[in-house]
Amino acid sequence: MDALSAQSLLGWWQDAGVDMFVDEAPRNWLAEPRAPAVASAEIPQSAPAPVTPRTMPAFRAWLEEAEALPDGSPKGRRIFPSGDVSSALMVLVDMPEPGDSDAGALLSDDAGRLFDRMLAAIGRSRDSIWLASLTLTRPAGGGIDAQCAEAIGAFAKHHVALVRPRRLLLMGQAASRAVLGMDLVAARGSLHAVNHDGVNMEAVATFAPRFLLRNPQRKADSWRDLRLLIEGIE
Repeated sequence: MDALSAQSLLGWWQDAGVDMFVDEAPRNWLAEPRAPAVASAEIPQSAPAPVTPRTMPAFRAWLEEAEALPDGSPKGRRIFPSGDVSSALMVLVDMPEPGDSDAGALLSDDAGRLFDRMLAAIGRSRDSIWLASLTLTRPAGGGIDAQCAEAIGAFAKHHVALVRPRRLLLMGQAASRAVLGMDLVAARGSLHAVNHDGVNMEAVATFAPRFLLRNPQRKADSWRDLRLLIEGIE
């Protein structure tokens, strides 16, 4: 077929209303159009939340034996809580100090010596409180990863609920945010009611010992926070 004949044939089909390619198989052009098929896909299920022990003995064993904790701390390098777990007073700091890993205990350096003097000022010692940290190892760079902060906060609140103290001292910005959801500056100076898993307590936020070493002029403010903390449970 020459070009002129082909063009004439195409023109005839266009005049007849056929202006697109059609399937080789016959179809009913008057039928209602069907909705396009949607490929079905299995909806991925979210990973189950890690099982957190519901009793204090099981929780302490879990801290020691679990391969993975919410803070990412590796097994064998963790600094565990210490003191009297039945105490009415719990102290929560953000993380171990640089020298704590070698010492095997929280607040083992100059910040720890200041902390001991703060406790003595309110008639307490480490044996009469429960001392814990948000993270069980010191994160690289000395800061808590923002992507892990929510999980670490939930982990800390669960820990606090198991201890069931009457009063909770939150030392530093990260601890205040984790438990109260407040910046330290806004949280200071007040007793805060805390309820988690049906456990009620009161919390006071103050400066971390390492901050007070660098800013000794704030020790008077911290002393007022400590008096607020101990009032009623001395």
